[in-house]
Amino acid sequence: MSRKVINLGLFFILSITLCATNIYADSASNASYKETSALEIVNKPSEYVNKNIQITAKFDKFTILGLDYPEAMRSSEEYVGIAIQRDDVTDHNIPLSEMKLFIKQKNAEKFADLDTGDVIQIQGKVFSAALGDPWVDIEKITILKKAEEKE
Repeated sequence: MSRKVINLGLFFILSITLCATNIYADSASNASYKETSALEIVNKPSEYVNKNIQITAKFDKFTILGLDYPEAMRSSEEYVGIAIQRDDVTDHNIPLSEMKLFIKQKNAEKFADLDTGDVIQIQGKVFSAALGDPWVDIEKITILKKAEEKE
């Protein structure tokens, strides 16, 4: 009788452990992202703090803009900034400098071949609205379309 009780107890503990692990893994890997525009986030940055966002934008360049700012610290030793283009200007390129986008250096290396004008999808989390600007940790970049090369 006691052996059955022990086996049932172990089974119960193992079942709870497996269920808890699956719940944690699912919630961590299936973060939902609110699709919006970069300008919408810039216009209402405090509404997006601690929210997961997804935007589609044109890549402009890698930058140091915003790095090492104490109130929204992302170290230049660990991160690289990314500038995207304003989507409300179509006749020339203007960076959306109000949006501070950061990616870890080790992840940025995978995107060294990005060119100005490449269309990318960014998934990330707004972690601050310091200076009235959105500050975003990039979690994933997907290249949707390469820019057409000018001859």
